Amino acid sequence: MAEEMRIVLRNYGKIDPLKIDDYMAAGGYKSLEKARGMKQTEVIEEVKKSNLRGRGGAGFNAGMKWNFSYQVQSEEKYVVCNADEGEPGTYKDRIIMENDPQSVIEGMAICGYAIGSKKGYIYCRGEYPYVVDTLNQAIAQAKAKGVLGDFDVEVRMGGGAYVCGEESALIESIEGHRGEPRFKPPFPPVIGLWQKPTIVNNVETFANIPIIIEKGGDWYKAIGAPNYPGTKVLTLTGDVNNRTFFEVPTNTTIREVIFGLGGGVAGGKKFKAVQIGGTSGGFIPESNLDTPIDFDSMNSIGAVLGSGAVFVMDESRDIVDVVARIAKFFEHESCGKCSPCREGTKRMHEMMERLNAGEGSAEDVELLGRLGKVMSVACLCGLGQAAPAPVLTTIKNFNADYQAKFN
Repeated sequence: MAEEMRIVLRNYGKIDPLKIDDYMAAGGYKSLEKARGMKQTEVIEEVKKSNLRGRGGAGFNAGMKWNFSYQVQSEEKYVVCNADEGEPGTYKDRIIMENDPQSVIEGMAICGYAIGSKKGYIYCRGEYPYVVDTLNQAIAQAKAKGVLGDFDVEVRMGGGAYVCGEESALIESIEGHRGEPRFKPPFPPVIGLWQKPTIVNNVETFANIPIIIEKGGDWYKAIGAPNYPGTKVLTLTGDVNNRTFFEVPTNTTIREVIFGLGGGVAGGKKFKAVQIGGTSGGFIPESNLDTPIDFDSMNSIGAVLGSGAVFVMDESRDIVDVVARIAKFFEHESCGKCSPCREGTKRMHEMMERLNAGEGSAEDVELLGRLGKVMSVACLCGLGQAAPAPVLTTIKNFNADYQAKFN
């Protein structure tokens, strides 16, 4: 039976998020003080040793990313917290920021010290104005206490564009430009915000940093899956009894999440599928439910951990209808910069709608598969590359639903 292990949510329900004294009484900002007593390289090595990997979806080693920026000689460097939580069904970053904003700010300040940055930005989803208020109050209190030293943090609000969850599009938006992804390389740790070295990490990633500095990288990497250690905050939605959030070790299986902590499928119905990682995640059949949720294990079954959204579907769900709706979402959210995404999402939506209306054919399904494979390698950014995943995984794992539409 899976059990929660709260590391990121260690202060949830225990402190008043708008009182920095509560956070400090719980040990807050001691890790920042400890980090400043270490060499910058020692802080980076501790994070590398923990093998903390990005919690926003890409799964890159955080310490390695920090080291790239540290090694670049520049008078200005930036730390950016990606709080543009636009993935449908995901609200774990909101939970963290609402209940423990100082842990995110402290994590950013530690990163700033490590790479040599004095300026940080929290790029918050435009639909979270109340979270912005909480963050601004938390920053003001941290400055008043003097705990941040010469590190400054500013909150910027997004305009509601899904694509701005991609780090380079986010950077473009902060600079005041249209939110469109940049060509890579160069990557943000080397050339990012205003052409300066920039670290972009997710809210959950930064919230892990203080406890890693406090307890050490060895302590952290002993938790969960060896290749993706620590915990993951998951948000459960759909046809499940407990529609809520959990924080579990990364070696927890999908089955334990849904049928243990999630309480099983609602209404006594049978399980049909689960989509993990948001709208760009693959659809997972019952035969793969014993897969651990860690990044690499999920990839091995053609799925993603992504943002940690867990959308459960029971036997009554029409898979083709669900995927058609997702295809419409991606067509709408494509920024249009690259033609494989701009044209691909449009044609994918058209074919899915035709199939869903019972007007498609086996040739449409075959063409969808070919289109999806091209998009997954030809699109400029993660939006277009991941957009075909729901289509490709349902064609593979739930082909009978497609067959039923034209038989």
